[in-house]
Amino acid sequence: MRDFDDFYAASYADLTVQVYAYFGDLHEAQDVVQEAFCRALARWRQVSGYDDPAAWVRRVAWNLATSRWRRLRVMRAFHRRQRGEPVVAGPEPDHVALVEALASLPAAQRRAMVLRYLADLPVAEIADREWVPEGTVRSWLHRGRATLAARLGPEHMEKSHA
Repeated sequence: MRDFDDFYAASYADLTVQVYAYFGDLHEAQDVVQEAFCRALARWRQVSGYDDPAAWVRRVAWNLATSRWRRLRVMRAFHRRQRGEPVVAGPEPDHVALVEALASLPAAQRRAMVLRYLADLPVAEIADREWVPEGTVRSWLHRGRATLAARLGPEHMEKSHA
């Protein structure tokens, strides 16, 4: 069990940041990563034998985040229809713009962007994890960057490099 404790301590923060970037809500990201680790613990004999147990936990967390996001979207639409009130965005305009821009990307592009730019994984490893050719990953990254640049505009791109 000590092996799992070490794995958890070494992986939790990185996975939480990655899921946060994918999902856009820190508390939800923490919840889904925690749930993914609970599921890994329940299957630790099997998961510990994988080449990269963190990849398994990340995939489970992303699946959980996607399910929660879908449920939340349905719930918000229902509440808007019932109350007629718009959903209020977060207080930081740059944060809201980035979350919206990331959310506008197709899921595969969003995962590739998070894995490449937050997890610092090479294109070859992303291709292996997504079971696609490297050229596909490069295409996703190119399209994702182009979409983010178009959505965020030069004023946001300048701030991100400062």
